[in-house]
Amino acid sequence: MADPPDPPRDARRRRALFRATHRGTHETDLLVGGFVARHIHRLPDDALAELEAILDLPDPDLADWLTGRRPLPEDAPALLRAMHAAARS
Repeated sequence: MADPPDPPRDARRRRALFRATHRGTHETDLLVGGFVARHIHRLPDDALAELEAILDLPDPDLADWLTGRRPLPEDAPALLRAMHAAARS
C-alpha cells in the first residue's frame, strides 16, 4: 500500500501549531508554542518536518532542554537550538 500524500502545507502548519500549544504541560506549551506561533508562518518545508519531529519528543525532555536544566543533546537539530536560544533570551 502506498503512503498517503503529504498533507497540504497550511494544514501541516495548523496541525503543528496546535500540537505546539497543546503539549500537556503549561511550561512546555509556553516555551514551544510561543516559539512556533512566532515562526510557523516562515518555516520552509524542511524546517516544518524538523518541527514535527521535535513535537514528537517527550515534554519532560523538551522542558529540561529549553529551560537549561539539562544541556541540549549534541545532535540537537537546528530548530531545537533556535528554540533553546529563544527561551534563554
